[in-house]
Amino acid sequence: MIIGITGGTGCGKTTLLNEIAQKGGLVLDCDVIYHELLHTDPGLLSKINARFPGTVEHGELNRKKLGALVFSDQQALLDLNAITHGAVKAEVLRRLEQSPELVAIDAIALFEGGLAELCDVTVAITAPLEERILRLMKRDGITREYAQKRILAQKREDFFVTHCDVELRNDADLAAFQMKCQKYIREICK
Repeated sequence: MIIGITGGTGCGKTTLLNEIAQKGGLVLDCDVIYHELLHTDPGLLSKINARFPGTVEHGELNRKKLGALVFSDQQALLDLNAITHGAVKAEVLRRLEQSPELVAIDAIALFEGGLAELCDVTVAITAPLEERILRLMKRDGITREYAQKRILAQKREDFFVTHCDVELRNDADLAAFQMKCQKYIREICK
């Protein structure tokens, strides 16, 4: 069973991922995989630097330089995603060769990156906007304004809900959402 998990930042995807890991499932966090590839895949760095000259310095990606380029230019962001999504998907496929019984693929770009097609079911984690803002402020130590900007830079909640098979709404406290996740996992793994 491969479960694709997506949703905006601060919604609570990590809670579902932790519950799957506790059940012995393999958790593939595509953001973590991307950052690992930046250190282990010189071909990826080369492609990024070819499209965005000067963003790779001494074999390391300068994320601030790259961010300044791609978050102010929609086409640049699309170009970066075209480069990175392929590399991440290839690594996910490599890790799936182990054929684990239960897998969670966590990806903000689950559909755009072609990962949803690998999944048996896709889950949108959603939460009220104010809760998301407060979680981001607490988790990342950022201002309300910056938290709002990060949320608004992502796809709207209705995108995730309409594209996914299931929505898990995180609109209560952590314990209640953990129970909701546990119930969902029991149901899906029957």
